Amino acid sequence: MDADDAIGEILVSAEDLERRVCELAAEVSRDYAGKDLVLVGVLKGAVFFLSDLMRALEVPVELDFMAVASYGSATKSSGVVRILKDLDAAIEGRDVLIVEDIVDSGLTLQYLLRNLGARNPRSLEVCALLIKPERRKVELRTRYVGFEIPNRFAIGYGLDHRERYRNLRYVAALKQ
Repeated sequence: MDADDAIGEILVSAEDLERRVCELAAEVSRDYAGKDLVLVGVLKGAVFFLSDLMRALEVPVELDFMAVASYGSATKSSGVVRILKDLDAAIEGRDVLIVEDIVDSGLTLQYLLRNLGARNPRSLEVCALLIKPERRKVELRTRYVGFEIPNRFAIGYGLDHRERYRNLRYVAALKQ
């Protein structure tokens, strides 16, 4: 990929991502052994993380996706969440793990937890690759966390700015 002056400092290297995703997969595999696990990937940002996590899991899983909008093209969450694509399958009585790329303010995740919780899953947990504790506006339980990052706009490994930079193999800060 050509050098791009919008790409700032590397926040999480490709090697660290690979190592941590394997560690998270081992934790999830241990915790969900013998259970009926459904991974819910949050589009589009979680696709890379979800793919790598899923390949490293040692338990059978089903996969479904949701797409929600809360950012638009801005660099700050609007706090207003719209479902663009809902789940294809029912999750009632199932063990559900929401796979998120990043938890920023927590407002989108709070909405997802409420929405999916109302569908009566057996269990509902979150696996987030990245969290930004400084930006948190609501208290949420995030069972699995890859990395805490500073309050910078992150790009790469699925995270975008105006639909660009998702294909970076690492997570970097966007130069403002």
